Amino acid sequence: MRIFRSFEEASVIQSPVVTTGTFDGVHIGHRTIIKRLKKLASEHDGESVLITFHPHPRVVLYPETAGKGLKLICSQEEKIELLRKAGLDNIIIIEFTRHFARITSEEFVRDILCGTLGAKVIVVGHNHHFGFNQQGDYRTLWAWREKYGFEAEEIPMQEVQNETVSSTRIRQALTEGYIQRANAYLDHFYLVIGTAVEEDPAISPQVPMIRIPVSDVTKLLPAPGLYAVSCAAETYFSRGMAFIPDNAAPLPDLFLHLENYESDIPGKRMTLFFHKRLDASRMTADAAKALIAGAGEMRELIF
Repeated sequence: MRIFRSFEEASVIQSPVVTTGTFDGVHIGHRTIIKRLKKLASEHDGESVLITFHPHPRVVLYPETAGKGLKLICSQEEKIELLRKAGLDNIIIIEFTRHFARITSEEFVRDILCGTLGAKVIVVGHNHHFGFNQQGDYRTLWAWREKYGFEAEEIPMQEVQNETVSSTRIRQALTEGYIQRANAYLDHFYLVIGTAVEEDPAISPQVPMIRIPVSDVTKLLPAPGLYAVSCAAETYFSRGMAFIPDNAAPLPDLFLHLENYESDIPGKRMTLFFHKRLDASRMTADAAKALIAGAGEMRELIF
């Protein structure tokens, strides 16, 4: 998968089949769009292209209201990794600014998607809006398709257990600690990517403990508590227990006990996959105590 940071740089893409959006979480609805995007790209002998934005538009446009303290399911690194695994050919990450936000929907389609990129097909999700004041949608795309020479397609809303899937609904499930519900909406395990830091053995002599600092202030962590997780780093894999403390720190740390601890783990970039939350009534403020209490239950909790 190629990653571009400007539309001009991405103009080398051949016969682009394009979608656009924030794609926070890369959930089941997003994956349906990506699957269709890839199929259309194959049919047109072209390449699949996903355009996304950083920072999140709400942070730029509404810093004191909707964007204030906004938490996202994925960091940019995590989103890129999920999109890579989804099998996209290309992603374009555009810096979202107030100047960019003033581009009208027609200018975006005419000058950027069709002009600079040469889009053959534009795919959007249900009720997707774009351009200045969110004036563009599938109806406007349909109206412009002959004028600017592209095909347009809308993907229906996706449901899980008769509930409409959205990034907002997933954030709510995570905030309330319903990790299995969030995973069902995501259609993959909620994940955290971070660098492992070894804790002082004196703090927890019974259970070796790793700390994973969260460096992205916008990253949404699940509700405080103890979670069954699996962990991957290069060729390493282990199940474990992750503890999220109950504090108000803007950048909290996760504490981790690995079943198959190896001495070279500290310093590695690790991906944690969250499986299940323990009974909240067993919550403690002490990471070492929480991990010791849960260490014996890893097999039952994960498998």
